[in-house]
Amino acid sequence: MSLSKLAIACSVALGAMTLTLAPASFAATAEANPKAVKAVKAKPKAKTTKAKAAAKEAHPLAMSVADKEESDEPDTAGSASTDFNCELGNKITIYTNATDDKHIALRWKKRLHRLSRVGTTTGANRFENRLYGLVWIGIPAKGMLLDSKQGRQLANECKDAEQAKPTAVVEAAPSLGVLPATGG
Repeated sequence: MSLSKLAIACSVALGAMTLTLAPASFAATAEANPKAVKAVKAKPKAKTTKAKAAAKEAHPLAMSVADKEESDEPDTAGSASTDFNCELGNKITIYTNATDDKHIALRWKKRLHRLSRVGTTTGANRFENRLYGLVWIGIPAKGMLLDSKQGRQLANECKDAEQAKPTAVVEAAPSLGVLPATGG
């Protein structure tokens, strides 16, 4: 065998060995340097327009119009405000607009959030900001602020000035079977 044929045969053999050892060396490289793997991987074919649109919608950082509205600080000009004092010294201010009963602005911890009305079957007023996970539930006796992402209460027993007024004790009436005491 001539020297040139021997060199070619060795080159072919080394190439075959490199191909069979490549997966093991590639895995070792992936563990050692993940960024290098990205450079080595082949790029996928270009996505179609539909695939690009679906990927944009599925992307967790893509923001919908509703999310964009919820992330913006709401304008409270011309809104009526109601202050709530909650247990543990927490304070909440709710801004309502007579022309828009679908949204409220809620001030919590020096930050103003826009919340949207969610329908309920109980008659409670429920407003949500899904982006931040805030949920305000208002019933005639009190309000409460929840964190839906962490599944916990942020503020409870929130009462405005009207709700905080003590309720009058109704005196027993004869119709209830209790007779008033007589002085005789």
